[in-house]
Amino acid sequence: MGHAAPVAEGLKDCREAWVATLEALAEADPRIVAVVNDSVGSSKLNGFQKKFPDRLVNVGIAEQVMVGVGAGLANGGRIPFVSAASCFITGRALEQVKADVAYANFNVKLVGQSSGIAYGELGATHHSIEDFAWLRPLTNLTVIVPADAWETAEAVKWAAAHEGPVYLRLSRMPVPDLEVAGRVFRPGKAEVVRQGGDVTIIANGTVVHLAAAAADLLAGEGIAARVLNMATLNPLDEEAVAAAAATGAIVTAEEAHVRGGLGGAVAEYVTAHDPVPVERLGFPGFLPTGSVDWLFAEYGLSAEGIAAAARRALARKRG
Repeated sequence: MGHAAPVAEGLKDCREAWVATLEALAEADPRIVAVVNDSVGSSKLNGFQKKFPDRLVNVGIAEQVMVGVGAGLANGGRIPFVSAASCFITGRALEQVKADVAYANFNVKLVGQSSGIAYGELGATHHSIEDFAWLRPLTNLTVIVPADAWETAEAVKWAAAHEGPVYLRLSRMPVPDLEVAGRVFRPGKAEVVRQGGDVTIIANGTVVHLAAAAADLLAGEGIAARVLNMATLNPLDEEAVAAAAATGAIVTAEEAHVRGGLGGAVAEYVTAHDPVPVERLGFPGFLPTGSVDWLFAEYGLSAEGIAAAARRALARKRG
């Protein structure tokens, strides 16, 4: 897939946090193994392979086999981390994810790398914006979308200790650390990134820091926007969504298809329990060829775009 661009100062590649954590866990627990689809490099598992050559299985470009091997290893008492580009691990191997992992309730950790539109100009075949919609109905599959390197490391630790199937959605795009005091990783619970009572912005993954920046812009206009990092998409923190609805207006922002993902999950809950205006930001479908930065800006996934969506939601607010 080519060489990764150098990481700008102040930004971190979450894949580095993922592999450092996995290697440390594997040192302490011989049950931990890795399974890949000829993606050792893009999964950043070169160091893992050198340290544990007999604990990395490379099945080649055969994603269905890869997930099936992971399920077999889990059935044999191992803790497999099955890693591949998220577009392939969810698209090509969806049946195996559904039947061999979720339905069987096996202890497999699926790691979707380079998620969303991180492959940029490689286009729709390599974008992974449908994975939320595909995986949310698999109710016993925990879906976690870390927002930064710290949360990535904590999610990997939690996944290794958790008994049950997990999907970790990681990006190759460097992101800043979130500025949240006293952080504690709590799967299934939203994290408050900014306080506010006028409108709530709910985001996950690479978009959370943009949502925080949008709240800062809105603060300059006298609008107090709450920002929630909804890192766990499945199960959804419905209590946090209910509290968001109490602010009277909601914006959702995600690096995913606008249908069936975070925005869909929030809208489903709000419609059933406390209907308020919900503005959903994401991608409408297959995308034109373009850089990551251009695509984000074009579809409103920027601080300015998210702030504009908040203003639209406020304009629709009751009373």
